[in-house]
Amino acid sequence: MNNETRSPWFLPIIYVGGIIFGLGLAISGMARPEVVLDFLQFDDFGLLFVMGGAAVVTGITFAVATRFLDRAPLTASEYTRRVKEFDRNVVIGGAIFGVGWGVSGICPGAAYASFGVGNYPILWAIAGMFLGAYAQGYVRSLTGDNTGGS
Repeated sequence: MNNETRSPWFLPIIYVGGIIFGLGLAISGMARPEVVLDFLQFDDFGLLFVMGGAAVVTGITFAVATRFLDRAPLTASEYTRRVKEFDRNVVIGGAIFGVGWGVSGICPGAAYASFGVGNYPILWAIAGMFLGAYAQGYVRSLTGDNTGGS
């Protein structure tokens, strides 16, 4: 999709969405690595309720939007289903993601919010995420695999 088909509201809405996302993570306490680690150790299930609540709200929003709108309001793109194969890349990538999540104690979205609430050492984890993604892209370019696991 090119930028000409996007609504002029596209970037402002994305920024507002990011602000709401970060605020929600900070208010719920999910931007703190110790909360995430407590969840991963089955000591605190608050993260499950935050993610579950977010999934329900998102699911309802998409169900309503796709029923009453034929195109996405900000991009003018048709609503389509993207079906992803469950292949080895999903399994391997998910396992590596899980190890990184457990070691750092934070998932990618919450890492940025964690930085916003003053957790400056999280920059090491954010740098690691960028380096890991770059390394995967570099290896993919060497092997000629342009699928990216999709």
